[in-house]
Amino acid sequence: MSANPTAVKQKPNWLIEMLGSTIGRKLMMALTGLFLILFLAIHLAGNLQLLVPDEGRTFNEYAEFMGHNKLIQIVSILNFAFIIIHIVVSIILTRYNRTARPVAYAYNRASANSSWASRNMIWLGMILLIFLVLHLINFWAKSKFGPIEEVVYEGRTYHDLYAIVKMEFANPLIVGVYVLAMAGLAYHLLHGFQSAFQTFGVNHVKYTPIIQSFGLLFSILVPLLFAAIPIVMYVQSLL
Repeated sequence: MSANPTAVKQKPNWLIEMLGSTIGRKLMMALTGLFLILFLAIHLAGNLQLLVPDEGRTFNEYAEFMGHNKLIQIVSILNFAFIIIHIVVSIILTRYNRTARPVAYAYNRASANSSWASRNMIWLGMILLIFLVLHLINFWAKSKFGPIEEVVYEGRTYHDLYAIVKMEFANPLIVGVYVLAMAGLAYHLLHGFQSAFQTFGVNHVKYTPIIQSFGLLFSILVPLLFAAIPIVMYVQSLL
């Protein structure tokens, strides 16, 4: 029998196959997670300028630079894309893990095998997603589409984004939600930071303890500083 000339064996795309596999999805989770961790550190450095005692000038000048820098705008778009990818892949992996073991063990001490954060990563992620939406509504949307006051520094006009943040953080409800979300972020990072390096196979008797210690410090310090900003600004609003 002669071979069918119309039947052409297509060469598999290794990239699509990898990204469609469990290992590929875990790599995507790790890569997007590390990018978001880096973004958090940079975002924190910018937000800490809200606490400079100059009536918001430092923060407004920083926001003006960030809002008009082309490279920063590209990174911002990538950040939103990576957040979406991170969420979608995490849902896929969670569903896969559940369907792969549909019947629970008769006796399973989950706390003995994994941390609380690792067992609840999907819920911590959902809390952070809800917070992100509220954050965008309260700050980003108002800075882009709402009426914004202007201030002048040395003859140059700036949007007074500091005034928006100051008004929002004078509300104790918003401050409370922000602080609770940062607690969720801390738990999310506790597992996510170390998990990302494990996915890349970084497991060395010398370097792993360093990574774990740095991850613990980062997971506590960064959310703590983020939470300190609304607390300090709320206290200042009472004075």
